Amino acid sequence: MEFQYGGKTYETDILGFLVAPEQWDENFARGMALKLGMSEGLTEEHWKVIHFLRTAAKETGRCPLVYQTCRQNNLKLADLGRLFPTGYLRGACKLAGLTYLEGVTTEPRVTAAEPARAGGIQEKVYRVNAMGFLLDPSEWDQKFAAGKGAELGIAGQLTEAHWKVIHFLRDEHARTGIVPTVLETCTKCGMEIDQLEKLFPSGYHRGAVKIAGLRVL
Repeated sequence: MEFQYGGKTYETDILGFLVAPEQWDENFARGMALKLGMSEGLTEEHWKVIHFLRTAAKETGRCPLVYQTCRQNNLKLADLGRLFPTGYLRGACKLAGLTYLEGVTTEPRVTAAEPARAGGIQEKVYRVNAMGFLLDPSEWDQKFAAGKGAELGIAGQLTEAHWKVIHFLRDEHARTGIVPTVLETCTKCGMEIDQLEKLFPSGYHRGAVKIAGLRVL
């Protein structure tokens, strides 16, 4: 796929994410912002977040979690929604030429002392991709969620608060065919970013969405 703006052409995937992050420049961000409906353009506040994402990704080799970005830039959920109405991944990260899919090849694994927490997960085989996301959402069940939660370092059983988020994600995906943004999920579930972080410390897409058996396509 190609995206053109300001006399330049950029290679993107089918979702509009930049294929080669090194091809990014501010021209790309300005053009993509307009494509995402941000008709008033990018302000100093936007650029602060965008450049933070670029710098952090360059230093660590991976796209920062939404929690880290909000904390480092003193953003509340309302601030994030105001600046990037299409979401964190599909807004801020896309404008910065990044995606959480880049550079994420390892996740915390369940240890030998923990398999019982997976709720019998070894009794069933699930088809996942290289990053551990379920390939077919219809194969999801609560055993998958429990096992994936243990694999991602969530101590103990999934709580009522975990399930509220998980079931919201699955219900919305079933209704619309789209994974809700972190903004929509927090708003509908009545929580702030820091509360979501306590529930899913490995991230929103890499944690909550993954445990719900979904992935952004």
